[in-house]
Amino acid sequence: MPIPSLNFPVSTLSGELLLSAGARLDEPTLREVAERGHGCFESYPLLEHDRVREDLQLLMSKPPYSVIFGDSATQLDLQKIMETVSIVSPCLEALNYFRSQDFYTYRHILMVFALTTLLARDLLPDTSGWMQQCFASPSHDIGKTCVPLEVLRKATPLTHSERSLLSHHPLAGYVLLCHYLGDHEHFAARVACDHHERCNGSGYPRGICLNDPMVEIITVCDIYDALISPRPYRPVSYDNRSAIEELSHQAEQGKIGWSVVKALIAHNRGVAYAPDQISVSAELRGEPPAKNSYGKLVDD
Repeated sequence: MPIPSLNFPVSTLSGELLLSAGARLDEPTLREVAERGHGCFESYPLLEHDRVREDLQLLMSKPPYSVIFGDSATQLDLQKIMETVSIVSPCLEALNYFRSQDFYTYRHILMVFALTTLLARDLLPDTSGWMQQCFASPSHDIGKTCVPLEVLRKATPLTHSERSLLSHHPLAGYVLLCHYLGDHEHFAARVACDHHERCNGSGYPRGICLNDPMVEIITVCDIYDALISPRPYRPVSYDNRSAIEELSHQAEQGKIGWSVVKALIAHNRGVAYAPDQISVSAELRGEPPAKNSYGKLVDD
């Protein structure tokens, strides 16, 4: 498996330098980072933190999530699951940071968590320990605390240097969570590292072939919410049809798996997930938003 190196330093929100630029993320290095944080941080219930519960309820009530989470029995079931989630204090501090400084990232983290919980419930067996694994999703983007706010909030196309800074966040999140969780092999740290990888090896930062079912679920939820939610770099979001078509296109390319995409389609239709009964139309009727700067780079 490729061993990456950092292009930029990784520091906590409080300013503690964990690793310098150029550090190689091999096992001894990550173990040392984890040992420095072991036992230093308490965990607290996510939904009891600040306005998380209130914000989640509001966001889940807006289209298209009002359809996806529209069934009252589903809502109660998910609430019971999410109420069992506790995360370490630095991750809660990161949520506060994003809520005040970059609300786009804050709402994205909450919705990826809710959607991951829903789809994992559909797709993974009870014996897989999926409930504990889905608790990794509220911290998948914590590495963005190491990305300058002017890059996160930029409305015009990024320069190549700015794109490099943004692409730093999976490895930064990996290092941060190894430290905060005191465990260099913790599943949440791996999610932070791998949520931009793809099944066919076309992702980053390591270019590995994604093959973990839960990481794949979080990845699809991450892509979907990024498409349909507000972003600084485009005047309007993808409409739901266009977002589903983009996910279907990526599944056809082998980047993500059809089972997760079909489960998401089922909830968009307000029906129970049944793989053999979900058909995907090949007709393209959506229209991606105009003046979308995502993926476009300009010279420094």
